[in-house]
Amino acid sequence: MKPSKTASVSPSHSIAFDSYETMAEYYYTDVDTKPFNADYERPATLSLLPDVRGKKVLDAGCAAGWYSKWLLDHGALVTAVDFSPKMLKMTKKRVGTKADIIQADLNHPLSFLADCSIDIVLSSLTLHYLKDWTLVMSEFGRVLKASGCLIFSVHHPFMDFTTFRRENYFATELLQDEWETPLGTVPVQFYRRPLQQIIAAVIEGGFVIEMLLEPVPTAAFQKKHPHVYDSLTKKPHFLVIKAKNLK
Repeated sequence: MKPSKTASVSPSHSIAFDSYETMAEYYYTDVDTKPFNADYERPATLSLLPDVRGKKVLDAGCAAGWYSKWLLDHGALVTAVDFSPKMLKMTKKRVGTKADIIQADLNHPLSFLADCSIDIVLSSLTLHYLKDWTLVMSEFGRVLKASGCLIFSVHHPFMDFTTFRRENYFATELLQDEWETPLGTVPVQFYRRPLQQIIAAVIEGGFVIEMLLEPVPTAAFQKKHPHVYDSLTKKPHFLVIKAKNLK
């Protein structure tokens, strides 16, 4: 991930949409094996999942469908949502008709899901694309059954604050990064916010936090990128949270 020269930018939904439309096939073909995903974020996120067999799981921000396939392979009943049609096309390519695949923007109500209809909400590296978490946390709480669980990963606030050399840790800011892909450089926008704001949004959404992980990379990551591995054992890059619905 290469920091942009201009870190603080004006909001642009079209940039986010266009970026992920552009990168859909790249996600499908390459991201599964990227060390930051395969050997860092995913082991931590999967470690927080309960037994999913027979459970109804919402894959919120499914991208190209890696988690949807894993969930299906482990016996879950999956509803996969993303705002990018091309990402959903890749998910369909990966899992076929085994999951309910729906285009949806997490900035809006999940009106296609009934109250208390989901056992687990899983959201991998998605929520930092949303400025306001009030609605999405409320919707996750609404669709989850009593004592259902929410598991999500996001950028670590420390990483965004230091990498982009921001002046005010407590600000919520839209940042722009540039990702180097086989397709060339693709601009990607996301929000950074302080840890207290992340925690408050979860609690105010009606959840109790059961576990918070600041993951360290695996031995496989170390073999592939020893220098980056050393950095990640000292400076967290992602944050993973498991919370229980209290409603």
